[in-house]
Amino acid sequence: QVQLVESGGGLVQAGGSLRLSCAASGLTFSSYAMGWFRQAPGKEREFVARIGSNGASTLHADSVKGRFTISRDNAKNTGYLQMNSLKPEDTAVYYCAAKTAAPPYEYKYWGQGTQVTVSS
Repeated sequence: QVQLVESGGGLVQAGGSLRLSCAASGLTFSSYAMGWFRQAPGKEREFVARIGSNGASTLHADSVKGRFTISRDNAKNTGYLQMNSLKPEDTAVYYCAAKTAAPPYEYKYWGQGTQVTVSS
């Protein structure tokens, strides 16, 4: 059974930092690209960042570029999202997802989400 479990969310003041973790089990983690998404109340889920299966390539949304950094440790089957200089508009539930390495290249597995709240 595949599981992705996020942790590290919480309440932080604007300008602060948090590091989210995504622990994977039940799949060959190193074979999957990984992504982070977020969904704020009343808004659609949006892409935050993704990282290739071996960690060599990353992509960050413009809204978080320069503030957030995605990474992974395949030996620990864990992905990370380091979030610095947090803003109130970063408040959302953050989800990690694993993307298949073969067509249709979809985010097949999702975690349950972790709440991040940034106070002004």
